[in-house]
Amino acid sequence: MTELKIKSVFAPFAQIPTRYTCDGDEFIPPFEITGIPPRTKSIAVIVEDPDAPYGLFVHWVAWNLPPTGKYPEATEVSSLGAKEGVNSAGRYGYIGPCPPPGPAHRYFFKFYALDTMLDLDTGTKREQLLNAMKGHVLAEGQIIGKYGRH
Repeated sequence: MTELKIKSVFAPFAQIPTRYTCDGDEFIPPFEITGIPPRTKSIAVIVEDPDAPYGLFVHWVAWNLPPTGKYPEATEVSSLGAKEGVNSAGRYGYIGPCPPPGPAHRYFFKFYALDTMLDLDTGTKREQLLNAMKGHVLAEGQIIGKYGRH
């Protein structure tokens, strides 16, 4: 499987800027993706924190992003024709990193190049998105950022 290369405003394993967290504006960070296969019809993304106190915390699920490879900073992605699902806080859309005081948490921004558009409801959760993507993933990649609060 092809690997997508992901770039953002933070380097891999570096601190995520406050602007993209609960201590800032909670904007979706900008991303640039290279290595998108020609047959790609859409991009899906899952953002998760495996270091959350009560297990995996999903910060964002989105799908049907156009396969342009350039995604600007945003507050929502519907203007791109994409759909967003429900995060672990029970809200639609992106929720920025917001760990409790203590060691920094890791945030995995996972991107998937798909050979189809997905017909999913806006109430879709991570597991449903992963199931819908089965057999349609042409390439995937991730960037991991960190964020901690004292």
